[in-house]
Amino acid sequence: MQTVRVLAASDLMHLVPMRDAIEAVRAGFLGLASGRARVPLRVHLETPSGVALWMPAAVEGHGLGVKAVAVFPENPSRGLPTIHAAFLLQDAETGRPLGLVEGASLTALRTGAATGLATDLLARRDAGIVALLGSGAQAGRQLEAVCTVRDVTQVRVYSPTPGRREAFAAWAREQPWVRGASVFAAPSASAAVRGADVVVTATTSRLPVFAPEDLSPGAHVNAIGAFTPQMREIPAEVVRSARVVVDSLEAARAEAGDLIQAEQEGAFEWGRAVELGRLLTDPSLGRRAPEEVTLFKSVGLAVQDVVVAALALQRAFEQGVGAEVPWA
Repeated sequence: MQTVRVLAASDLMHLVPMRDAIEAVRAGFLGLASGRARVPLRVHLETPSGVALWMPAAVEGHGLGVKAVAVFPENPSRGLPTIHAAFLLQDAETGRPLGLVEGASLTALRTGAATGLATDLLARRDAGIVALLGSGAQAGRQLEAVCTVRDVTQVRVYSPTPGRREAFAAWAREQPWVRGASVFAAPSASAAVRGADVVVTATTSRLPVFAPEDLSPGAHVNAIGAFTPQMREIPAEVVRSARVVVDSLEAARAEAGDLIQAEQEGAFEWGRAVELGRLLTDPSLGRRAPEEVTLFKSVGLAVQDVVVAALALQRAFEQGVGAEVPWA
């Protein structure tokens, strides 16, 4: 009897620690850079309440699959998560379904892993102060990823709702990966960003979330929240002066509002952008001076889902984790 293994969010957390996810994503981006991965643009479907997205990819040696994601911003007012998602992994030779992974936790893990990889490649080695703008579904994994690749000494969290940023700061202080760093809720975005070595923006904003004059020379910025042309977290002035790295040029041209809008305003040319996978094969394309500002603009790629989900399901089969469901 054919079966499919189903992994819940708690299974994924147990099976794939952040450091392992970062290494899996590293392999995925290397595959993309070498032509061993195929990643069509995601399909968007706007609805009155939110947006649905379908994200397919095939990665040699890992499999093929598709993630279905729904992002509905008003869900928290209904007592529901903003993001619902599921990922289906299939055998690359036969197309046979192998596993189904809870997709919101997979999205947070693989998005955090990409941030961790970009931070490791681009941030100064002595980067210790982190500003996190946003305290929603992505924030925890984003912070964990940065703490995994750098010796973080201080974390400043800002989101517009005081109760939410205070609650997130309290939660973060209890996480083992913080490793003794001080964590506090900042009263403003400016207070969070000024003097920070690494800035992470994880919001659904349509307007820049910090002022360019607040960003310190030498800072590294991970912009992961804006995934449509209408969304924007990063000021055009920052895009103009920064070394810009993207997860995919094709996807960024179609979806990265931070860069699309900066180009429309004359602050950016696509020829300046470098794909993350190319940094893995040619590190000289990354940071060139301690005072240089670097910007990683991520819209998220299904190649990341495939490699992390494949690792999780491989370990699940080996360890007997998850539910085995009759399929055919």
